[in-house]
Amino acid sequence: MTTDPIFQVGKSSLTPEITSAIDEALAARELIKISVLKNCDDDARSIGEVVAERTRAVLVQVVGKKITLYRPAKKPKIELPRG
Repeated sequence: MTTDPIFQVGKSSLTPEITSAIDEALAARELIKISVLKNCDDDARSIGEVVAERTRAVLVQVVGKKITLYRPAKKPKIELPRG
């Protein structure tokens, strides 16, 4: 499954506004990608870990400057393999 990033984290890094928007997107979509721009001084993995903790999501992967997060909805549309 290829999904384009729907958020970009830039120079301001993680603001409360972007964290809130990510939280809302996870509620609507379950699986989202975030792109960390070159002008962001923070590491993509650390941003992913912080935003996952703040939104109660799972950090699925960090590849380069792309972060993938997952949080199941009350009625999940996506089922992750177990194991």
